[in-house]
Amino acid sequence: MKISLLQVNTVVGDLAGNADRIAAGVGEASRHRPDLIVAPELSLPGCPSRDLLLDTGFITRNLTVLEDLAAELSDAPPVLVGFAAPNPAGTGRPLFNAAALLRDGAVGETFRKTRLSPGPLDEDRYFEPAAPDPRVLRLGGRTVGVSIGEEVWCGEPVPEVIVNLSASPFAAGVQGLREETLSRIAREHGVAIVSANLVGGNDDLVFDGRSSAFSADGTLIARGAAFAEDVVTVDLARPVPRAIAPDDPAPESEIWRALVLGTRDYVHKCGFSSVHLGLSGGIDSSLVTAVAARALGPENVLGVLLPSPYTSAESIEDARKLAENLGIQVECIPIAPMMETFDGALAGVFAGRPRDITEENLQARIRATVLMALANKFGSMLLSTGNKSEAAVGYCTLYGDTAGGLSVIADVPKGMVYRIARWLNAKDPVIPERVLKKPPSAELRPGQTDQEILPPYDLLDAILHRHIDCFESVDEIIAAGYPEETVRAVLRMVGQAEFKRRQAAPGIRVTDRAFSTDWHMPIAAKPWWRR
Repeated sequence: MKISLLQVNTVVGDLAGNADRIAAGVGEASRHRPDLIVAPELSLPGCPSRDLLLDTGFITRNLTVLEDLAAELSDAPPVLVGFAAPNPAGTGRPLFNAAALLRDGAVGETFRKTRLSPGPLDEDRYFEPAAPDPRVLRLGGRTVGVSIGEEVWCGEPVPEVIVNLSASPFAAGVQGLREETLSRIAREHGVAIVSANLVGGNDDLVFDGRSSAFSADGTLIARGAAFAEDVVTVDLARPVPRAIAPDDPAPESEIWRALVLGTRDYVHKCGFSSVHLGLSGGIDSSLVTAVAARALGPENVLGVLLPSPYTSAESIEDARKLAENLGIQVECIPIAPMMETFDGALAGVFAGRPRDITEENLQARIRATVLMALANKFGSMLLSTGNKSEAAVGYCTLYGDTAGGLSVIADVPKGMVYRIARWLNAKDPVIPERVLKKPPSAELRPGQTDQEILPPYDLLDAILHRHIDCFESVDEIIAAGYPEETVRAVLRMVGQAEFKRRQAAPGIRVTDRAFSTDWHMPIAAKPWWRR
């Protein structure tokens, strides 16, 4: 049996456009004369469609487009397509996550998902789990089982082959888990498994493709490209090694590619063609600028220097060197005159009070005002450059450096920012070496460094990882050997910063506990452990 997997990059809500993308993939796959073509889970409406799924007009249109697609593909091999199917029962949630077989110009058998996936797709908000039933189709004398999403991991396989429609969001390291699990299931049950996974960035989620096929002994026999569209055709009777696309599982490589794809798709799918960002000469803005240049082309990236009286000459030099290395455009707009204007306007009401964090935050907000003015005037998207460590503890200025349309590295801890930058420089030394070595600083006053307020980043990231990613409590983290005073201070800052995170720009999810999607904490709350 020969099966083609369509790894398509769909646009949420673009029903007609997604149908065209699927049809184009079917056309390419048909040249290999497969017995079956498989598109990803929810590929017709786009994933995640979120509350578009509550719009009955959208659901009706998704059914109409499905029928039109079936008619268009009347001469093609059978095609499985993911779509949203109404729940006619009148009880439970209004929809089923479903797959339809398009054959001979019509919509044939429909297969409904029985086990909803936990996590960022929020499936149980929209979909009713279907009753278990034999979900098989006969194809060329073979019995083919049909599964949707993660239910392939826990269902009872059929004797010959399982096809799986998937929309599995990227998180660093998840691909190894996918392949290990599918290989084990194939081997334990003696059944070949093929899985078509979605690719592309939609809002905060990135889908990494890497559609795969395993023989009945658990051997990987095909893999689609990572973070790119692809059509993978595998002959289960005669697999060939060249069907396995090369990949790099190192987290620095994976996260870099996810950031590039996520940025490109977010900007373009939101209708923008260019971006700009503030260049500080620091590591965060340097990495975000490198991502933007790779994602959109350097000609579509503007770096804006916004020096204050506290900005060092070295920071300006490093920012300009970065821009030169990447080939992006640069503008320099000193903010000292604006700072003086604010100081004068506020002198009366602030009389008798010392300078403090208020004036520091004003600098960040002046910069944000200038950057947003450029966005309005030139129709460009502003990228914000804060990392996950800073967002976690609120080391950022609301309506200042949090402003923007996309926060590119919002889910990347500070330590990983450095690791990715070094990994990138080993391939192409675009980030000035001094940026990697100098102490991190917001440069909002003379001699300022991040570590005046925060613990060393390696310690901070370790505590945050245990609390955010591993769900460890304050007592568990302290018991693991971390200094009690530091742990309590860090977790206190995490709680106090919740209101900032709620108002920040959306970020690209690259871990399995991103603030934007996987973290649901109250704002007005007092942690039970606080002393």
